[in-house]
Amino acid sequence: MSAALHLAKPEDLDRLVPLVAAFHAEEGITQDETTRRNALLPLLEGSPLGAIYIIGPTRAPVGYIVLTFGWSVEFGGMDAFVDELFIRSAVRGRGMGSETLLTLSKMLGQAGVRALHLEVDRENETAKRLYTRTGFKARDRYMLMTREL
Repeated sequence: MSAALHLAKPEDLDRLVPLVAAFHAEEGITQDETTRRNALLPLLEGSPLGAIYIIGPTRAPVGYIVLTFGWSVEFGGMDAFVDELFIRSAVRGRGMGSETLLTLSKMLGQAGVRALHLEVDRENETAKRLYTRTGFKARDRYMLMTREL
């Protein structure tokens, strides 16, 4: 199975929502469907702050990845953050996560993005192996901190 990537559009919302809900359920993220839809729609409509790619066939996606964009003085320009990456459990372990991250890293680098970041659960050894295999490195001096507003 290929990890073909397709930039998601507003008409993909109904196919994405169940995938996002499945990811949130796995990760213990509590969010109602209205909030979920409202968070996805601006990215599907072309917001410059991020993008969503469907993984696999657009009519029957096997996953998705959400990227958000920012600016880093430390890294010398635009950076991106993998906000969410999800592959259906039935098709995991076939290299689609690696293919997605490697393909997007190349595309983003060619577009001038200087760094790609992500967050991983400290206990999720499978995800940590995937991210290490695709070139991500832990920044031991730093930790992500959040203040909800």
